[in-house]
Amino acid sequence: MVASDAPVERPVVLALCTGNAARSVMAGVMLESEGVAARVITAGTHVVENQPMSRRTRDALVAVGLDASGHRSRQLTDADLDAADLVVAMAAEHVRYVRRRHPRASDRTATLAWLARHLPEGPEPLDERLRQLGLADVDPDDQGDVDDPAGGDDATYRSCAAQLAVLVGELADRLG
Repeated sequence: MVASDAPVERPVVLALCTGNAARSVMAGVMLESEGVAARVITAGTHVVENQPMSRRTRDALVAVGLDASGHRSRQLTDADLDAADLVVAMAAEHVRYVRRRHPRASDRTATLAWLARHLPEGPEPLDERLRQLGLADVDPDDQGDVDDPAGGDDATYRSCAAQLAVLVGELADRLG
């Protein structure tokens, strides 16, 4: 058997929140820093396009040694969902949004909290491991949320970043 020189295509992981200004930004940069073998993109369900992250988001990331200063907010698109092998939602409301507006991605969408506990580790490809989970039938209200820090103080954002760091670390281990 001859080894192929063709590049291995990395799966696309989409981190999704509401405004693409705090939770998905933090989760996305954390996933990248974990060195997951995936291309990570972020978006939101209700976004004011092309805005920088908030000062509190930036400061919370700096506190854990990360930087996403070049980030600009992006509205979730059909093309994002078509490209995504996995949609990592920050809350049940985002899972419901995908199911309602883009049902074809329902079997690839769950909350970060749920995936951190349930995504099978593999050598199997990600799509096969996701198929085993039957995500389209998992009640979003049973999946667990990462609370939105919007409107909170600096400590609220740091607490959110700490929660995300734990969950992202667990998911990264499962992604391989």
